Amino acid sequence: MKKRLLMALLALSLASTTAQALTLDEARSQGRVGETLTGYIAPVSHDKETLALVERINKARAESYQQLADSNNIPVDDVAKMAGQKLVDRARPGEYVQGINGKWLKKSSAVH
Repeated sequence: MKKRLLMALLALSLASTTAQALTLDEARSQGRVGETLTGYIAPVSHDKETLALVERINKARAESYQQLADSNNIPVDDVAKMAGQKLVDRARPGEYVQGINGKWLKKSSAVH
């Protein structure tokens, strides 16, 4: 069950939403957003386009986390935190992740 849940979380995080002016992958690679351990993205840049993307992605993630939590009878915060850890771990070199201290770190190839 846990493996199935984690695979579903990964699929959700990688799934792109409908065609948009700014995609999540573009925002990540441009350093405009970063992954957090909470399971949600946060803005590194605070321009209108980035903030709209963050709101849209986080809304979709919250809905997906709730569905997974309901179907697995676990708290939604647990689902989000599991996803957050996986998303931070899978961030590519050069992308931003937020540390437990709340500071932004640029992921390097040496970080696992």
